[in-house]
Amino acid sequence: MSDWVVETDRLSRRFGELVAVRDVTLNVARGEIFGVLGPNGAGKSTTIRMLCGILDPTSGGGKVVGFDIVREAERIKQRIGYMTQRFSLYEDLSVEENVRFYAGIYGVPLSRRNARVRAVLERAGLVDRRKQLAGTLSGGFKQRVALASATIHEPPLLFLDEPTAGVDPVSRRDFWEEIHRLADEGTTILLTTHYMDEAERCHRLAFIFRGAVLDTGTPGEVVERRHLRGAEVETRQASRAAARLREHAAVDEVSSYGNVLRLMTKGDADPEVVVREMLGGAFELGAIRPVRVGVEDAFVSMVRGDTAAERASDPRSKATRGEAGPP
Repeated sequence: MSDWVVETDRLSRRFGELVAVRDVTLNVARGEIFGVLGPNGAGKSTTIRMLCGILDPTSGGGKVVGFDIVREAERIKQRIGYMTQRFSLYEDLSVEENVRFYAGIYGVPLSRRNARVRAVLERAGLVDRRKQLAGTLSGGFKQRVALASATIHEPPLLFLDEPTAGVDPVSRRDFWEEIHRLADEGTTILLTTHYMDEAERCHRLAFIFRGAVLDTGTPGEVVERRHLRGAEVETRQASRAAARLREHAAVDEVSSYGNVLRLMTKGDADPEVVVREMLGGAFELGAIRPVRVGVEDAFVSMVRGDTAAERASDPRSKATRGEAGPP
């Protein structure tokens, strides 16, 4: 049996004229936490729905837990757990009733059902709330119920679609600790998110923008391939200084945080040299400190580069800028 739990080949989906997913090729290994990252509307949820057998691809194909996503969709559904970004459980049922309902839906044998329900409630810290109506829970506890329900049948593959959207920071951290415990026990996890800090917690990532994969690899690999360097610059003239820095060809991104600018340079250019060159003498500068380049920096760089490349190749955008297009 293949070590790949998810395999896709040029997976695509159209909705009329809209191309929601375009030629997505992914491989997810057994026991891996694989993150699919991108902004809202990038095609992440549509990709997950195809992999779950909920939505047929327009073209391309793939296998999930060894089954074809088109011909064997029902067999896939029996072998996966699926947690959506919205709380999709029954709010007028108690916590325990929700979990028991999903145990029945997923076909947990009656001989094991009581033990499984008790186990997932204990693991999720829900025993004291098992009689509480799900609709009265906070967002973090609703998330726990949803995860308990999605894993009641011990699936080998768990899909999480924007699982921490709208959840407080403490609940997010607790959730990620549980995700890593599940992965350590052998569960493969494929999740979508637009929170770039969560990407650092994944084993590998795929960046999706406008329905296409821009890059795939470990967080370290995708950051390294961008050849970015970062620095923080203290200045009381942050807005004017940022505008001046953006004029430099090596500057990839400048962000303002009060009186501190966060600068990213591309092509391995030294950010302190760029700051001295562009701001020295004309601006009142404080400390200049190197900063770690993160996944969010890499993603922003990729998106800006992809957008700029499309504009450069589009004759209509050239005409808008007053440039001559092709004859």
